[in-house]
Amino acid sequence: MAVKLNTGGGRHRPGRTQPMAEINVTPLVDVMLVLLIVFMVAAPLLTVGVAVDLPETAANPIQESGEPLTVTVSADGTIYVQETAVEYENLVPHLEAVATAGYAQRIFIRGDENRAYGDVVRVMGRINAAGFRSIGLVTESEAE
Repeated sequence: MAVKLNTGGGRHRPGRTQPMAEINVTPLVDVMLVLLIVFMVAAPLLTVGVAVDLPETAANPIQESGEPLTVTVSADGTIYVQETAVEYENLVPHLEAVATAGYAQRIFIRGDENRAYGDVVRVMGRINAAGFRSIGLVTESEAE
């Protein structure tokens, strides 16, 4: 889109060019495409980042709206709420504080498959005793 501005009052002087106002959107589109690609690459990296080897099952995935609260029991027995390490004794107060910050009441427990089953169930029992009733166990899909 170009607009010619006539500044000479109808007279044209040889050797002088007429000013032209033009909006070039190509750099804007280039920047937007680069930002889109950056966000598409970075978005999967923003998930809960405690690395555990989840057990595999044939269960169907749960469709959940909203941000769930995630409790992780790692292979060495460390308990994490989201990505924050928490002592077993401080688990319930920490969960209650985080739950009031806008997270859904559903809690997902991620237990490392190399950790004893009793340790994961002990954490789940403590969460249930604190009044949280919607608890789910997170697993990997079984390889076929």
